[in-house]
Amino acid sequence: MSNETNEEVISEEQIAQTEGEEVVAESMNELETITAELASFKDKYARVHADFDNIKKRLEREKYQALEYANEKFAKDLIPVVDSLSMAIGATAIEADANVLLEKLKEGVELTMKQLLSVLEKHGVTPVDESEPFNPDVHNAVQRVDSPDHESGEIVNTFQKGFRYKERTLRDAMVVIAN
Repeated sequence: MSNETNEEVISEEQIAQTEGEEVVAESMNELETITAELASFKDKYARVHADFDNIKKRLEREKYQALEYANEKFAKDLIPVVDSLSMAIGATAIEADANVLLEKLKEGVELTMKQLLSVLEKHGVTPVDESEPFNPDVHNAVQRVDSPDHESGEIVNTFQKGFRYKERTLRDAMVVIAN
Protein backbone atom coordinates (compact mmCIF):
# COMPACT_ATOMS: atom_id res chain seq x y z
CA MET A 1 0.00 0.00 0.00
CA SER A 2 2.77 2.24 0.60
CA ASN A 3 3.78 1.71 -2.99
CA GLU A 4 0.37 2.65 -4.20
CA THR A 5 0.38 5.68 -2.04
CA ASN A 6 3.70 6.78 -3.45
CA GLU A 7 2.42 6.34 -7.00
CA GLU A 8 -0.71 8.28 -6.18
CA VAL A 9 1.36 11.02 -4.61
CA ILE A 10 3.73 11.06 -7.57
CA SER A 11 0.93 11.14 -10.06
CA GLU A 12 -0.84 13.91 -8.11
CA GLU A 13 2.45 15.81 -8.04
CA GLN A 14 2.86 15.26 -11.79
CA ILE A 15 -0.69 16.36 -12.42
CA ALA A 16 -0.19 19.44 -10.24
CA GLN A 17 3.10 20.19 -12.02
CA THR A 18 1.50 19.74 -15.43
CA GLU A 19 -1.42 21.96 -14.45
CA GLY A 20 1.03 24.56 -13.09
CA GLU A 21 2.98 24.48 -16.35
CA GLU A 22 -0.26 24.98 -18.30
CA VAL A 23 -1.24 27.91 -16.07
CA VAL A 24 2.22 29.46 -16.50
CA ALA A 25 2.07 28.91 -20.27
CA GLU A 26 -1.44 30.42 -20.39
CA SER A 27 -0.29 33.38 -18.28
CA MET A 28 2.69 33.88 -20.58
CA ASN A 29 0.37 33.90 -23.62
CA GLU A 30 -1.91 36.43 -21.92
CA LEU A 31 1.11 38.55 -21.00
CA GLU A 32 2.36 38.50 -24.60
CA THR A 33 -1.13 39.43 -25.85
CA ILE A 34 -1.41 42.29 -23.35
CA THR A 35 2.11 43.47 -24.21
CA ALA A 36 1.23 43.48 -27.92
CA GLU A 37 -2.00 45.42 -27.21
CA LEU A 38 -0.05 47.90 -25.10
CA ALA A 39 2.45 48.45 -27.92
CA SER A 40 -0.47 48.92 -30.32
CA PHE A 41 -2.11 51.47 -28.01
CA LYS A 42 1.19 53.32 -27.58
CA ASP A 43 1.57 53.48 -31.37
CA LYS A 44 -2.03 54.73 -31.80
CA TYR A 45 -1.46 57.32 -29.07
CA ALA A 46 1.73 58.55 -30.73
CA ARG A 47 -0.06 58.86 -34.09
CA VAL A 48 -3.05 60.70 -32.61
CA HIS A 49 -0.72 62.99 -30.69
CA ALA A 50 1.25 63.75 -33.87
CA ASP A 51 -2.00 64.40 -35.78
CA PHE A 52 -3.14 66.74 -33.00
CA ASP A 53 0.16 68.65 -33.13
CA ASN A 54 -0.11 68.95 -36.93
CA ILE A 55 -3.69 70.23 -36.70
CA LYS A 56 -2.70 72.69 -33.98
CA LYS A 57 0.17 74.03 -36.12
CA ARG A 58 -2.07 74.28 -39.20
CA LEU A 59 -4.76 76.19 -37.28
CA GLU A 60 -2.12 78.52 -35.86
CA ARG A 61 -0.82 79.25 -39.39
CA GLU A 62 -4.37 79.82 -40.65
CA LYS A 63 -5.08 82.17 -37.75
CA TYR A 64 -2.02 84.28 -38.53
CA GLN A 65 -2.93 84.35 -42.23
CA ALA A 66 -6.49 85.41 -41.39
CA LEU A 67 -5.16 88.23 -39.22
CA GLU A 68 -2.63 89.25 -41.84
CA TYR A 69 -5.23 89.42 -44.61
CA ALA A 70 -8.18 90.60 -42.48
CA ASN A 71 -8.31 93.98 -44.22
CA GLU A 72 -8.16 92.59 -47.75
CA LYS A 73 -11.88 93.06 -48.47
CA PHE A 74 -11.79 96.57 -47.02
CA ALA A 75 -8.79 97.45 -49.19
CA LYS A 76 -10.48 96.05 -52.30
CA ASP A 77 -13.56 98.17 -51.58
CA LEU A 78 -11.38 101.31 -51.30
CA ILE A 79 -9.77 100.87 -54.73
CA PRO A 80 -12.73 102.46 -56.61
CA VAL A 81 -12.45 105.49 -54.31
CA VAL A 82 -8.78 105.82 -55.28
CA ASP A 83 -9.82 105.54 -58.95
CA SER A 84 -12.34 108.36 -58.49
CA LEU A 85 -9.72 110.59 -56.87
CA SER A 86 -7.28 109.84 -59.71
CA MET A 87 -9.93 110.83 -62.24
CA ALA A 88 -10.52 114.09 -60.33
CA ILE A 89 -6.80 114.88 -60.45
CA GLY A 90 -6.70 114.00 -64.15
CA ALA A 91 -9.64 116.30 -64.85
CA THR A 92 -7.57 119.32 -63.81
CA ALA A 93 -5.40 118.85 -66.91
CA ILE A 94 -8.34 119.55 -69.19
CA GLU A 95 -8.46 123.06 -70.60
CA ALA A 96 -11.81 124.54 -69.77
CA ASP A 97 -13.42 127.56 -68.17
CA ALA A 98 -12.17 127.80 -64.56
CA ASN A 99 -15.70 128.09 -63.12
CA VAL A 100 -16.96 125.05 -65.06
CA LEU A 101 -13.86 123.07 -64.10
CA LEU A 102 -14.23 124.06 -60.44
CA GLU A 103 -17.90 123.07 -60.44
CA LYS A 104 -17.13 119.68 -62.04
CA LEU A 105 -14.28 119.10 -59.63
CA LYS A 106 -16.51 119.95 -56.66
CA GLU A 107 -19.19 117.55 -57.93
CA GLY A 108 -16.60 114.78 -58.40
CA VAL A 109 -15.17 115.26 -54.91
CA GLU A 110 -18.68 115.18 -53.38
CA LEU A 111 -19.46 111.92 -55.22
CA THR A 112 -16.11 110.48 -54.11
CA MET A 113 -16.88 111.47 -50.50
CA LYS A 114 -20.25 109.69 -50.72
CA GLN A 115 -18.52 106.66 -52.20
CA LEU A 116 -15.91 106.64 -49.43
CA LEU A 117 -18.51 107.02 -46.66
CA SER A 118 -20.50 104.18 -48.24
CA VAL A 119 -17.44 101.90 -48.20
CA LEU A 120 -16.68 102.83 -44.59
CA GLU A 121 -20.29 102.20 -43.54
CA LYS A 122 -20.27 98.84 -45.34
CA HIS A 123 -17.36 97.86 -43.09
CA GLY A 124 -18.92 99.14 -39.86
CA VAL A 125 -17.35 102.62 -39.73
CA THR A 126 -19.99 105.32 -39.25
CA PRO A 127 -19.75 109.04 -38.52
CA VAL A 128 -20.92 110.27 -35.14
CA ASP A 129 -24.34 111.84 -35.72
CA GLU A 130 -23.99 115.62 -35.42
CA SER A 131 -27.54 115.95 -34.12
CA GLU A 132 -27.05 113.66 -31.13
CA PRO A 133 -26.69 115.32 -27.71
CA PHE A 134 -23.26 115.93 -26.21
CA ASN A 135 -21.72 112.70 -24.95
CA PRO A 136 -18.17 112.80 -23.53
CA ASP A 137 -17.61 109.24 -24.80
CA VAL A 138 -17.88 110.37 -28.44
CA HIS A 139 -17.47 114.16 -28.28
CA ASN A 140 -14.49 116.26 -27.33
CA ALA A 141 -15.55 119.76 -26.28
CA VAL A 142 -12.75 122.01 -27.51
CA GLN A 143 -14.52 125.29 -26.88
CA ARG A 144 -17.47 126.80 -24.97
CA VAL A 145 -19.42 129.74 -26.35
CA ASP A 146 -22.45 131.78 -25.35
CA SER A 147 -25.33 130.97 -27.65
CA PRO A 148 -28.88 132.33 -27.35
CA ASP A 149 -30.14 129.56 -29.69
CA HIS A 150 -28.76 126.63 -27.64
CA GLU A 151 -29.17 125.42 -24.09
CA SER A 152 -26.16 124.92 -21.85
CA GLY A 153 -24.23 121.77 -22.82
CA GLU A 154 -25.74 121.52 -26.32
CA ILE A 155 -23.50 121.21 -29.37
CA VAL A 156 -23.27 124.51 -31.23
CA ASN A 157 -20.77 123.56 -33.94
CA THR A 158 -18.65 120.61 -35.06
CA PHE A 159 -15.00 121.29 -35.95
CA GLN A 160 -14.15 117.73 -36.89
CA LYS A 161 -16.39 114.72 -37.42
CA GLY A 162 -16.05 111.77 -35.11
CA PHE A 163 -16.22 108.15 -36.24
CA ARG A 164 -17.22 104.84 -34.70
CA TYR A 165 -16.29 101.32 -35.63
CA LYS A 166 -19.39 99.37 -34.71
CA GLU A 167 -19.88 100.43 -31.07
CA ARG A 168 -16.33 101.68 -30.41
CA THR A 169 -15.27 105.27 -30.91
CA LEU A 170 -12.43 105.56 -33.42
CA ARG A 171 -12.15 109.33 -33.13
CA ASP A 172 -14.05 111.76 -30.94
CA ALA A 173 -15.96 114.53 -32.67
CA MET A 174 -14.39 117.90 -31.89
CA VAL A 175 -17.26 120.16 -30.97
CA VAL A 176 -18.13 123.58 -29.59
CA ILE A 177 -20.75 123.52 -26.84
CA ALA A 178 -22.95 126.21 -25.38
CA ASN A 179 -22.30 127.68 -21.92
